[in-house]
Amino acid sequence: MKKILAIAVILFSALTIHAQTANDLIGKWKLVNWNMSGNDMNIHDFFKTDEVYQVFNEDNSFESIVGDIINKGTWNLSGDGKTLTIKVEGQKKAIFNVDHLDANKRIISEQKLGTLTYQKQ
Repeated sequence: MKKILAIAVILFSALTIHAQTANDLIGKWKLVNWNMSGNDMNIHDFFKTDEVYQVFNEDNSFESIVGDIINKGTWNLSGDGKTLTIKVEGQKKAIFNVDHLDANKRIISEQKLGTLTYQKQ
């Protein structure tokens, strides 16, 4: 009986643990919350639009979309899924901690930018 219970626990754990992978990142993500130094930022006031997206493509190309403005670049997710590096053309690369990543929600953080929450579209 103990062996069956132990196997059941192991199987349940294996099914519920979800590694953060590059495949989870592929797609279009909308910025839904931004917190900087403990303060929620008003996305619309800052960007002058609520249409703020990041698009991650399988070929590691990247698009930042703010309203009608599109900036292109590249992205890379570290092998352990904990670090996301984004390089937009003409800008310095940004390195984010990946705090959460699943098929529908992504939370990343960076010292100067704070914590950004995205929903998959």
